[in-house]
This record gives sequence, C-alpha cells and structure tokens, in this order.
Amino acid sequence: MSLKNNISSLWDKNTSGELTSETCTEDDLALLDEFLDTLESGSVRAAEKKSEEWKVNEWVKHGILLNFSLRDKHPISYGGITYNDVLPVADTSNFSQRGTRNTPSATVIRRGAHIGSNAILMSPCFVNIGASIGDGTLVDSNDVIGSCAQIGSNVKLGANSVIGGVLEPVENTPVVIEDNVSLGAGCRVTSGFIIGEGSIVAENTLLTPRIPVYDLVSEEIIYGHLPKNRRAFTRFVHSDVGNHPLFENGAFKPAVVALEIEQSTLTAAEKEDRLRK
Repeated sequence: MSLKNNISSLWDKNTSGELTSETCTEDDLALLDEFLDTLESGSVRAAEKKSEEWKVNEWVKHGILLNFSLRDKHPISYGGITYNDVLPVADTSNFSQRGTRNTPSATVIRRGAHIGSNAILMSPCFVNIGASIGDGTLVDSNDVIGSCAQIGSNVKLGANSVIGGVLEPVENTPVVIEDNVSLGAGCRVTSGFIIGEGSIVAENTLLTPRIPVYDLVSEEIIYGHLPKNRRAFTRFVHSDVGNHPLFENGAFKPAVVALEIEQSTLTAAEKEDRLRK
C-alpha cells in the first residue's frame, strides 16, 4: 500500500475508536515517522497548486493529526531545557549542506516542517508542523509560521510577522504565500489567505478573508486573496456604524489597497536582497 493509503487506514481506525494511543503499535509509530520524514523532505505537502488553484491534501492533514492523537506526551530535552510534547524539534544537522542557516539560540523548527535550500531563519522564530518554506526564503526575527502554512521560494518575511496556520478543519486551505513575495515587518496573514506571486506587502498589513482588498488594477473588491504582482497596504474606509452617536466624527474599518508595483519599489527590494547574501 502507498503511504497515502496507509495513513488513511490509520485515520479510519482512529476515528472509529479501534486505534488509540494505548493500542498503537511500533509499526504504526514507524509509519508516522516515515510520514514526518516525507513532510520534511517536501515530497508531500498539506496543499499544492494544481491548474492555478490551491488544493488541500486532506490525507496529509490527517497524518499530522494522527501524530497528536496516537503519540503520548513525554519530556524532551533540548538546549538544556526540558519540554513536554508529543514531537521533538526537527533535526537541522544537514542544513549547512543545503546552504540553509538557522541562527542561535531560539530558531525552533518543529518535526514535520519542510525547510528548503539556501533559506535563512533568524532567531527567534518558530515554524510549526506541516509548514513548508521554499528555497531562498528569509524568515526574520520574531516570525511565527503556523501549521501547514505554505511559503514559496525567494520570499521575504519581515520581522514580527505572523503567518497563521490552518490544520482544522482539514478541508480548509492553509495560508499560502507564493514565490517572490515580500512582506514588511509586522504583517499578519491568517485564515487561509493567499498572497499571489511577486507581490509586495507594506509593514503592519493585516491580510484575512474578512478584510476587503480594493484592487485598483482590476478595479474590483476581492476577499481572501491578493493577486500576483501587487503592492498592497492598509487604508481605512467608512464603516456601516459611522453614523452611530458614539462616533461623533464617524467610524472607520481597515481595508487593503492593491496597486501595480512601481520600478522604484522593485529597486529598493533588490538592494535589500543584496544585504542577505
């Protein structure tokens, strides 16, 4: 049987109550370890782009959830501190062979996360299980990458950015940041939002399906995604509670404005890229 079929079989047994952490065998745990290895290698992913649309691999999310339901929590020593979890941190001993660097002393990569070649992870940062980070991507200080988040190649995540995770419900698409995207410091991307290839997002921008994107290139209002090659930033528009007596001068709610990328913006980004080499 294939890995997918084996994981699906474990999932059915676990959801029916036939298989629990008490009845889980060494072979079952070995299968889960094999599954985590494939996640870390990048050969399987929680979501993939097919025919220009991102599709969820539900069986992969099932496999991640099984690692929590079928494993017992136990003490794990790391860096002189004892943690209590079901999974250890990832083995990063081969990073240098792939040109990837993770700086001391608080770059935490959980088992089951994929980190590409020539990537940079600055301390402190956290990458959760099922997340995928592409080749040449920079994860800056105080960044958090949630479970199953899909980060493309040559992406720059500014300091203090939070990339939300979507593990449950399993059918939901996780946050996706496509190739060559640049996020300014303090950005928040949540609830399965998708940022299109080549876009540049200003600092402190919140991107979530609940906030409208006023795309001035296509002249439409869109939700849940930012098209490729956009320059996006936060502005405030009048709220529907603007006439409430509690708001003497009117109320406002956040929105995102998207424009075409200017050459001056690209030039500034290229200068910053040179500092990373």
